[in-house]
Amino acid sequence: MELAAKAWPDLGPYFKKESLALVPLGSTEQHGPHLPEGTDHVIAESLAREAADRTGYLCTPTVNVGVSPHHRQFHGTMWVDAPVFRDYVESLSRNLTYHGIDRIVFVNAHGGNVAHLREVGRRLRDAEDAYAIEWMWDESIPTLVSDLFEHNGPHGGPKETAMIQHLAGDLVQADRLAEAHEDGATFPTDDTHQNGARTFYDAIDNSSNGVFGDQTDATAEKGEQLFEAATDQLCELCEWLADREFEDLMAKPHV
Repeated sequence: MELAAKAWPDLGPYFKKESLALVPLGSTEQHGPHLPEGTDHVIAESLAREAADRTGYLCTPTVNVGVSPHHRQFHGTMWVDAPVFRDYVESLSRNLTYHGIDRIVFVNAHGGNVAHLREVGRRLRDAEDAYAIEWMWDESIPTLVSDLFEHNGPHGGPKETAMIQHLAGDLVQADRLAEAHEDGATFPTDDTHQNGARTFYDAIDNSSNGVFGDQTDATAEKGEQLFEAATDQLCELCEWLADREFEDLMAKPHV
């Protein structure tokens, strides 16, 4: 069920019966010369809506701008400061709890959001207002990702390229896939660490065009496999979470 598409009287029965919501989150940032800047939020929204359609759970509007200052050197990248992002997502989540939601799945497709969504989840759980869990699509299907791509990449690589080829193929610059690979980098590069310390902050420190992996290995067919497998994982997560007793999801008492 898509919240934004419903009139308020039609949402009342859902809040009486259910207590779970899906919140898709992504980013608007560079994804190399071949992918749209909306790659992450397109993926997050597509997965959340599909899971909501299959399970009947509520899907909220998408948070399209995330924590992305590490891509700021590339044209058009948008970001919000991390404290602002955390406060915004927490406020949005508390809005849901006002209507009776007490468990939330942050359907996330941007690595830069992960730590901050975990912090928001901790705040909500510590206050015993809700149990909110961060879900990153590719982390739910690591074996499939490894099986499909010999040279994967953490950003703008073949897995994200394949997903967008499947979900919004008209937004992919197919004639730039080779360029993306040739001017990009394989991750991790040799100079990413020094004596155990991570020495980079921005994507451009390691890749002149901001992306990693072999984009030429991506196809829409592989993207469909990724999408279906990740959606199955998300649906199973929702059902698992809905079946838990709220008290069992809260922090354990002091020993």
